[in-house]
Order: sequence, then C-alpha cells, then structure tokens
Amino acid sequence: MSLTSAATLATLDRTGPRRITDLAAVEGVTQPAMTALVRVMEESGLVERRGDASDKRVTLVCLTEAGASYVRTRRQAGVHAFERLIGELTGDEVEALVAALPALKHLAELESQDRERAEAVTGQPVG
Repeated sequence: MSLTSAATLATLDRTGPRRITDLAAVEGVTQPAMTALVRVMEESGLVERRGDASDKRVTLVCLTEAGASYVRTRRQAGVHAFERLIGELTGDEVEALVAALPALKHLAELESQDRERAEAVTGQPVG
C-alpha cells in the first residue's frame, strides 16, 4: 500500500467521512489523483462512497470495517516497533523520554488548537 493510501485511511479514521476534494487537499495530491486512489481503495474494500445526509449533492468517502481494521493493525504494529526500540534504550534515555512526555502532549494540544482555528477561519476541515 502506498504512503498516500495509508495516510488517507488514517485521515478518514481520525476525522470521519470526507469529500474527495478535502482528502486531496489534506494529503497534498490533485483531485484526479485522489479520485483514482479512492477507486482503488474502494475496489479493495477499504473505503466506500456514501451520500451526505445533509446535502444530497455531496458524496463522502467513508472507511469500511476492513479499512478501520487495517488502520488499527498498522497502528498496533507501530506501537510494537516502538516498544521494541524503547527496550533497547538505556535507563537514562527512557527517563528522558518520560520527562519529555508532558511537553510532547502540550505540543500535540497546540497543534490541535491550530487546526481547529484554521477550520473555523476557512470553514473547511484541516488534516
């Protein structure tokens, strides 16, 4: 699976159903490229297209259960990889990572706030 496909699935998992145009903007590809990518993922059973209940003219791309399962499996593989690598660190290095966790959490919160502000200004979802 391409990095763009995996990133698109992760975006859908994190943000919920999206328009193809939104997905293209978030992932930094053209709309035709995203349309082709969605078609391949749809044929693989990872996503499906559904009408938007609030606007019948809009089609949304949604994760299927298989797509959500794929995202969970990839995340779990990442967790296991980090667990293995952290196991190779010295005690001092592990302590340094633990000490950095509050700052990293704060950084993630700031990024989330920036995204929310951008969405409020543009009226569009931001990756």
